[in-house]
Amino acid sequence: MSSNRYSVAVNQKVLLVYGQIADPSQQAFDGTLTICHHQDNFPPVTWPVSDSHFKALVHLSPGPNRIRFDFTSPKLVSNNTSIPAHSSWMNINYLPVTASPPVQLVILLGKDSPGTFDAVPERVQREGNNLDTAIRKFRMAAYLWQSFTGEQMYRNGFGRRCFRFEEEWQSGTLTARDRMSGQMRSEAKIHIVRSDKTVKELRDLDLAQQYDKASRKGDLFSIAMEAVKGYFKPIQGQKQYVSVLLLDAHWDTKAKTITGHAALGGGSSEIQLAVFGSQALQSYPTCLEEVISAFTDCTRTDTSFVANDCNESGSNWEAANIGIGAHLHETGHMLGCPHQESGVMLRDYVRLNRTFSCREPYSTRTKSPGMRLCLPKDECGWHRLDTLRFRYHPCFRLPTDCPANADESVRVWPVDSGKVIVTAPTGIAFAEIFTGEDSVCHSWIEYGNGDGLSGGPPRQIVLTENDIKARLADDKKGKKLKLSIHSVGQGSHNVEDFSQLMSKSSVVKLPNGQVGFKGSQLGTSQQAGSRPEQIILESAINQRKLLTSIKVYHGFALDGMEFCYEDSTSQLFGKRGGQAGGSEYLLEEK
Repeated sequence: MSSNRYSVAVNQKVLLVYGQIADPSQQAFDGTLTICHHQDNFPPVTWPVSDSHFKALVHLSPGPNRIRFDFTSPKLVSNNTSIPAHSSWMNINYLPVTASPPVQLVILLGKDSPGTFDAVPERVQREGNNLDTAIRKFRMAAYLWQSFTGEQMYRNGFGRRCFRFEEEWQSGTLTARDRMSGQMRSEAKIHIVRSDKTVKELRDLDLAQQYDKASRKGDLFSIAMEAVKGYFKPIQGQKQYVSVLLLDAHWDTKAKTITGHAALGGGSSEIQLAVFGSQALQSYPTCLEEVISAFTDCTRTDTSFVANDCNESGSNWEAANIGIGAHLHETGHMLGCPHQESGVMLRDYVRLNRTFSCREPYSTRTKSPGMRLCLPKDECGWHRLDTLRFRYHPCFRLPTDCPANADESVRVWPVDSGKVIVTAPTGIAFAEIFTGEDSVCHSWIEYGNGDGLSGGPPRQIVLTENDIKARLADDKKGKKLKLSIHSVGQGSHNVEDFSQLMSKSSVVKLPNGQVGFKGSQLGTSQQAGSRPEQIILESAINQRKLLTSIKVYHGFALDGMEFCYEDSTSQLFGKRGGQAGGSEYLLEEK
């Protein structure tokens, strides 16, 4: 196995494995790999082997799992025993995580919605397009996100670390046989939330994100946010992470636009939210047995009934890439990822199929045959900066991680000899380097190895302009430098102009002749009506000057602060506005 050792511990229910059968350079086999699960507690699932390479998803039960991989091929002689001659075993210990916030999965409907989604008549007849089918497809897509992300974290050196879902005891859907037998399992919960808007209101062209003439393209996100807040009723300080499928998205054949759809991710202090429409939902697999067929189905998209989203969904397998992958992209925004130079947070998810299948069909998007053999180097992935964000994200925490410091701040200030000091109580995770008018990051500095075993990232670092420029291409070294520095605690601070931070404008001559340096955050207010002003506290220069209290002048906003001394003198920063007399805070003598 290439993706796992023969004994491994993981924290996710569905695990992606890939590897080889024998030596492809000597003789390449096509055949079938059957995964037999621990104590037969999950039905066997078959996966294709192509040129001796395979990719498969393994369902796990909590605790130890002894998994058997059976390979059969027309080129090989079978010994006709109950256990095939070509078998391999793997021990996997699945340890469910409950100490991190889950990613909540929501299907949002209009208050009068019938609970159906766009599908061609043949699909409707074969599998239905009702709410039950939508739940099964969305759940399977979510487990594809999880297995993909867990594998990406592993390849980036961060171990088997991934987000989790809230689960509930329900009729199993991850295998088609559970639906027929009524087998109960603990699987991801799909929350069904009704908006206070009607389907007609949700499908208003003025709200359609892809409609050029729409004037309220962000309203669907706001509608979803209000519905989600009303459903989860978040408590202050307990942030919820919610990924929403807009079930009432609909291909308007007259306007040639997808209505009721928005692809957005972001949020507030209470809710981090991702939203995406159901326009490609018919192409999603409903269970593990359908994953390969979903990513190899060349059936052309019939735009009489369903959308060819962004003209990149000309066939069913390409629609599955766009739907599952673009929703993952918005979930990445929900988890704090910006756009990147490559990977899921660009548009690399058009190759998502390559993560789960070794063969690729003809592409209507590129108008060319697909790859004969899709190896890991050909797959899409999370950008390295995305995985660095995930490494310290609350949703990716493991029980073995050290307790988080509540102070997430990052502080930056210049010192002598052209150096800049950066401190963060939780540790400094990484620094992004931008040059000129860069909209995405191309260079960065990582701190710590991410394994949490060697003391963790440093709490203080020293930066110089030469150190930063050494990481840039020659044509970038003469441009303006901007830094975005991220702490382990998910805090960040931007230095808009690194050269200016080290210039004379950051130096202050103190009354006693010494030199002081302004921190990067000093004087960054952009509020209308604010004006630059600075004072140097006399108590900081004269040790005999005792500061006894601070008066804060305010109404709805801060007007000023007055620093009062024992000798009845004071220094005023700002003005004495707002509440008469201000609010006085006495300082304890030490």
